Amino acid sequence: MHSVTRTNRTTDRNSSLRVDILGRVATERLLILADTHVPKRARNLPDEVWQALDAADVVVHAGDWVDVATLDALEQRARRLVGVYGNNDGPELRTRLDEVARVTLGGVRFAVVHETGAATGRERRCSQQYGDFDVLVFGHSHIPWDTRCETGLRLLNPGSPTDRRRQPYCTYMTAAAGSGVLSDVTLHRLSS
Repeated sequence: MHSVTRTNRTTDRNSSLRVDILGRVATERLLILADTHVPKRARNLPDEVWQALDAADVVVHAGDWVDVATLDALEQRARRLVGVYGNNDGPELRTRLDEVARVTLGGVRFAVVHETGAATGRERRCSQQYGDFDVLVFGHSHIPWDTRCETGLRLLNPGSPTDRRRQPYCTYMTAAAGSGVLSDVTLHRLSS
């Protein structure tokens, strides 16, 4: 098995490693998704998500794709895709994706996983399991989450852009990673 962490050369409008005039790696714009559940909860991703994908340097997806076609579409359209499988993803997706992805983006060390367990004690558990990382992106609950553990590990769950469950809105996140710092983390609420 392998995690999807490739640069799509056919749609890469910039070089795969952008460098500023001082020779530093430029800031990477991130689109953070989870729990897309296409086509069970929606026929397709909302247009706003596709627009955010086009603006992103890297798409991070924390599982529960449900449909192989969604993975294929994101692989084709994204400049770079980092993804894992979730509990609702069948054998075809599990063959193509890992349970945990590990990647450094803009000098920030990311781990990506679908499930982290119950909300109670999450920071402690995740700090123990993912303490070597700066950020852990996860999904499963469909509940947006942005906290920082005592150890400094930041936990991000973008919610779901297609299935709000008991949340007031469907959601996704954007952020920027550069010079080893995660910034501009924004939770986007979808109107429908």
